[in-house]
Amino acid sequence: MQHRTRVRAARPGITSAGISKGAAAAFAAAALLAGVVPAAQAAPAAPAAEVIPGTDTATPALVDGINEPAKATGSAADAAVGHLAEKKSRYRITNPEGDLKAVSARAEGGTETVRLQQKYKGLDVLGGQYVVRMENKGGKRNVVGTSGKYFTELATGTAATVSEKTAVQRAVAAVTRELSGKNLGRKDTPQTKGEKTAAAGALTGTAGRLVVLPQGKGVLTRQVTVKGNDPVTGEAVLRQVYIDARAGFPVLQYSSIKTFGTQQAKGAAPKGAAAKAAGEKAFGPADATGTGVKTDGTKVDLNLYHDASRKEYTLSDYVRMRDGSKNPISTWDARGVEANDAAGKWPSGIKVFGSPVQDFGKEATDAGAVDAQWAATQVYDYYKGKHGRDSLDGRGMAINSLVGVTNGGQPWVNAFWDGTKMVYGVGDDEYRPLASDVDVVGHEMTHGVVENTANLVYVGQSGALNEGIADYFGNAIDTDTSGTSMDDPDSGLLGEDLCRTLPKGECALRDLNDGRTTSKDFLGVSYGVDNGGVHLNSTIFSGALWDIRQDIDKDLADRIVHKALAEYLTPLDGFTEGRNAVLAAAKDLKASAKDQKVITRSFNAHGIVPGWEDALGMDSDTLLGKLNTAGSGTGAGGGQYAVSKSNDDGSEPYSVYTGRTDGKGSPKLVSPNDGRFHVYPATDGKNVVWAAFGTDSIDVLLRPVAGGPIKKVWSSTTGLQGLRVDGDLVVWEENDPFGGRHAAYKNLKTGQQAYVDGGRYHLSSALPAVKNGKVAYAKLWPVAGEYKLDVELLDTRTGRTSILPQTGTVESLGQTGLSTTHVSWLVDENATDGGRTAVRRANLDGTKLIDLSPEAGDKGLFATDLTASEEAVTVTAALPDTQYRNETLPKLWQFDAAGVRAGERVSCNRGDQSYASADTGRRVVWIDGTTSNTDLVVRDRPAGRC
Repeated sequence: MQHRTRVRAARPGITSAGISKGAAAAFAAAALLAGVVPAAQAAPAAPAAEVIPGTDTATPALVDGINEPAKATGSAADAAVGHLAEKKSRYRITNPEGDLKAVSARAEGGTETVRLQQKYKGLDVLGGQYVVRMENKGGKRNVVGTSGKYFTELATGTAATVSEKTAVQRAVAAVTRELSGKNLGRKDTPQTKGEKTAAAGALTGTAGRLVVLPQGKGVLTRQVTVKGNDPVTGEAVLRQVYIDARAGFPVLQYSSIKTFGTQQAKGAAPKGAAAKAAGEKAFGPADATGTGVKTDGTKVDLNLYHDASRKEYTLSDYVRMRDGSKNPISTWDARGVEANDAAGKWPSGIKVFGSPVQDFGKEATDAGAVDAQWAATQVYDYYKGKHGRDSLDGRGMAINSLVGVTNGGQPWVNAFWDGTKMVYGVGDDEYRPLASDVDVVGHEMTHGVVENTANLVYVGQSGALNEGIADYFGNAIDTDTSGTSMDDPDSGLLGEDLCRTLPKGECALRDLNDGRTTSKDFLGVSYGVDNGGVHLNSTIFSGALWDIRQDIDKDLADRIVHKALAEYLTPLDGFTEGRNAVLAAAKDLKASAKDQKVITRSFNAHGIVPGWEDALGMDSDTLLGKLNTAGSGTGAGGGQYAVSKSNDDGSEPYSVYTGRTDGKGSPKLVSPNDGRFHVYPATDGKNVVWAAFGTDSIDVLLRPVAGGPIKKVWSSTTGLQGLRVDGDLVVWEENDPFGGRHAAYKNLKTGQQAYVDGGRYHLSSALPAVKNGKVAYAKLWPVAGEYKLDVELLDTRTGRTSILPQTGTVESLGQTGLSTTHVSWLVDENATDGGRTAVRRANLDGTKLIDLSPEAGDKGLFATDLTASEEAVTVTAALPDTQYRNETLPKLWQFDAAGVRAGERVSCNRGDQSYASADTGRRVVWIDGTTSNTDLVVRDRPAGRC
C-alpha cells in the first residue's frame, strides 16, 4: 500500500506500454506507455444478440444476449469448447479443442462460467483468455454469452535461440538498471574479483516458461522471475521480465508487488505436518470464543482455537469455512519479520498469534493482530453472504494474515497480497498498523479474488482496473461494516482510519469521490513509475463504480461489479472493456433501464467512452509517433535526433531511425534489419551510435548520418548502456561480470579503446558525457580506507584527469553533462532529505562551482537525468510530493547554463517525460507518454509555468 512516499521517477530500463490496444497490441504495449488499452467498440443497445468486435483479431471481444444450446456433453469446459467449435463462423477460433485449455469453471445458482487459456503451438499466450457463460438447468446447458481476448493473427516460431542462462543474465541486468536508477551511490560499492558475486539480498533470476506475447504475429519470449532487494531502498523485489527468445532483449518488465495491494509471488503457507510443526493444528473445531480490542479501542468478538500443545488460544477461526473446507482464517505473529522475507515465501519460525486467556490483550492490539483477524472475517462474510464465494479462490482456501512486518528494521507503512497471504506493516508514529482499517484489508483480500477470477495483469490500464476494483470492494465492505451512508462526503475515502493524529481527509490514501476523468487526469507513464500508473489512474475507474453505488441500490451495484469481474473481464482488459463488462453484467442481472442509464452516465462522466485515448493531446511537436519501443532511449545533437522504433503493432525488433530535430524531411533508417534489437541510440549530427542486442553479444554499432557502411565499435557479453558520441569519441557504460560499472570510450580515428578506471573491479565509473575529446563521469573509488564519490574529467588527448570540487560529502551522483566550457552533474549530499538532488555546474577547470538548482529546501528536485547543450542544462525531475499525482512524475526542467535563469518547465504535458536529450540552443527532444503512446517530441524553448 505504500503511501505518502514519492513516486520514483522513470529510470532507464523497460518502459511500459499500457497493455493492449484492444488487446492485440497489448504488448506493443511493452513498448508503449501505460495506458494503451483502447478497447473494443462500445456496446450498442440491441434487443437481440450483441456482438462487440475485437481489435486486431477476428474473435469478438464480447457476445451477449444469446441463448444457444450447448450440444457437447460432459464437463462445463467440454460444453464451452464445443460451443466455440460449433460456432466457428462467429468466433473464428480454428481449433478450440487444441488451442484452448480450461483454467477454471465456476458454478453458481444455475450459471456456469468457464475460463479458457489460449495456447499457441502448446505455449501460453500472455493475456489470451476467453470466457464462456452458460445456464445449466437440469443438466441442459445454454450458452448466454462470451467475452475475452483470443488472438487470431499469431504466426511465430516457437524455438528459442537465446539460452536460459543468457535470458536470466539480461533479465537481472534490466531490473538492476531500472531499480538503481541513473545514479551512482555509496551502496554501489564494487566487489573485488575474489569476493562472492551474490551478496545477501542481491537480485537473482529464475528462468521460466516460453510465452508468446500477443504483439502482431506474436513475439516469442522467455519469462524470467527476478527476486531480491531493491539496491536503493532495500525493499522486496519481485519482477516478471520477458526476454525476446531470439535476440535477448527485455521487451517487457513489470513489478508483481502491488502497493496498497498485492504481490503475486507464489508462497506456500504451512500445510499438514508443516502446519503442526509451526505450532498450529491442521484442522479442529473452534472450541472457544474470545474478544480483542482493535486499535481504535473497539472491543470485538472472535472465534478462537485452543492449541493444547501451546496451551494458548490462537487467532484461528475454523467455524466460517467448515461447510466448504477444513481451512481456517488465521493471523500470524510476524513482528520483526522483514517484508522481503515475507514476500512470496513463508517466514520460518512464525506462529499464529496466541494468548493464554480468551481475551486478547494490548500486545495483540498494538501489533494489529485483532484488527487483521476481525476484518478478515468481515471480508470473508461479505463475499460468502453477498456473492456466494467461499474464500478468495471460491474453493475455501485458507486465509492467512501476517502482522507486524518491518522493512530494514524500521516501521513499515505498507501491505501486500502475495498469492497466498496478506502481509501488513507495523505502521509508524503517524499510521496505525496497516490492518487497522477494514477497507485496507478488504482491498488486499480483493486482490486475491481478482487473481482467482479475471487475473488482471498488474500493469497499465489492466493494473489500474485491478487496483480500482480492489478499492471499490474494499471500500464497499468498509462502509457496510461501519454503517457509513453512501451520501456521507467521506464515504469514498480509503485508509482514513489509519491515522493516529491527522484528520481523515489528510490521512486517506485515496478518495473514490475525487472526480477524476480520462480527459483531465489520465497519466501515461512508464512501467518504472507506479507499474505504469496502476494507482495514478485507478480512481478514474473506481470513481465511476463508486458513483454507480451511490446512485443505484448498493447491493445491486456490488452484484453487478462482482459479476463483471468473475464472468466477463479477462487479464488484459482496460477501462473501455471494463465499462462494457459492467454494462453487460447489469443487463444480465436484469437491472432496470433507469439503472442501466445511470451506469452509462457514470462512465461517461469519468470520460470512459470509446476512443477516449485519441482525445489526449500535448503542447510539444511530434517528430515520430507511436514508437512501440520499451526502454530504448533517444539521442540528439547537431540538429539531428536518433531513436528506436518498432512497427505499428510493436511485434518487430527495434530499429534505429534518425531525422532532423526541426521536423523537416523524413526519418531515415540507419540500423540493419537483422533480427537484433537496436537500442540506446545517440548522435552528434554526423554519426549515429547504438547498441545491438543479439543472441550471444551486445554490440556497439556506428553509421554516418549521411549514410555508408555500419561499423562495429565494441562488443560486450555482460551489458552496456549510456551511449554518447561526439566527433571521434564514442563513450558508454559497461557492466563487469561482478555487477560493477565502468565508463569506457573509443577513439574512432586512432582505434584507441579504454576504460576510464582501467576496468579494475574495485572501482566504479558511470554516467559518462563527452565533448571535444573530454569525458566526464561519476566515480566511486577507495580513498583512505573508505569509498568516495567524485565527478572526474578525463582529457583523452593527454590522458590527464582532474577531480571536480564538491561542497560536502556526496551520497550519490547522477548523470553528467558536458559543453565546450562547463561540466554539469546531479549530486545528493544530504542522506536525510528524501532523495532530493542539486543541479551542479562548474568550469572545466573546476572553478566557479554553482548550483543551478539547490538540493536543500522546498525547491529541491528529485532529479534522475541530465542533458546539456552550450546554452542550457535540462533535467528530468519530479517535484517533492507525498501523493501519487502528475507533479510526482518525471518532468523536464531547464536551467540557463550561465546560472542566470531559474528552472523552467520545458513542457506542460501530462504524464511521463523521459530520455531527454539536448540538441542545439535550448531545443530538447524526449520520449513522451501523454497520449498513452511513446512519441518522440521536441520543444525549442521552455513552456514557462504549468
